[in-house]
Amino acid sequence: MRRISVPLWLGLGILALLLLCAAAPQLLWPTDPLAFDFAALTAAPSWAHPFGTDQFGRDMLARTIAASSVDLQIALFSVVFPLMIGTLIGLAVGWYGGWLDAVFGRLVDLVVTFPFLVLVIAIVAVLGPGLVNMYIAVACVGWVAYARLIRGEVMVQRNSDYVAAARVLGYSTARIVFRHILPNALRPVLVYSVTDMALCILLGSSLGYLGLGAQPPTAEWGVLIADGKNFFTTAPWITLFPGVAIVLAGLGFSLAGDGLADLLEVKR
Repeated sequence: MRRISVPLWLGLGILALLLLCAAAPQLLWPTDPLAFDFAALTAAPSWAHPFGTDQFGRDMLARTIAASSVDLQIALFSVVFPLMIGTLIGLAVGWYGGWLDAVFGRLVDLVVTFPFLVLVIAIVAVLGPGLVNMYIAVACVGWVAYARLIRGEVMVQRNSDYVAAARVLGYSTARIVFRHILPNALRPVLVYSVTDMALCILLGSSLGYLGLGAQPPTAEWGVLIADGKNFFTTAPWITLFPGVAIVLAGLGFSLAGDGLADLLEVKR
């Protein structure tokens, strides 16, 4: 068995810190992220407020920590739904092929013609701002990448010896596909899903900044940056620390994905 690499350890360490922030924010910094302090408006970082305060006197450390739960939720749900939809479609297309594969190819060409972010913004603009509509938009577009990965793996696996043996033994198609092919086809998909979470955090923060994702007063890193954009010259810490949190989260998922790919010996 291969040893766990240093990038994987670093990535898991960063993700563990983010999970701790999401699960027990009051344990790390027992300050209400929504509490106003009009005596400390846009206060610079200090012992009382290590990340400073925003234009309403709210503690930025508390708000940055509280936002981690929302952004990790975005990373999870923005991957789980496209993963489930793409896996089912990729299994069907990869197994049956034929006209189904031709239709799938045309559909993929249609989706990838437009930039991913533009399609998501267009769908959210139609449905309305909010996290639920953002998840719907990402699921409508993001399943394509997972379906392509699963399709390719299934097309390789279906011609293998163990599948031929399963057919000779009279196993049903459902048993062959879900109990034998799917477990062997999931490794590259799982690696991709971890790295995709980093992109989903960037996407969620971008939509939050544009007012299409999480809505105020919800603490979300993109929303926090949008709140502080008008105070960047006088109180840069309002946007600085949420931005650092986004970079740190993206780095954690990227390192974990790279380390997982090395551990599972997945070609990238």
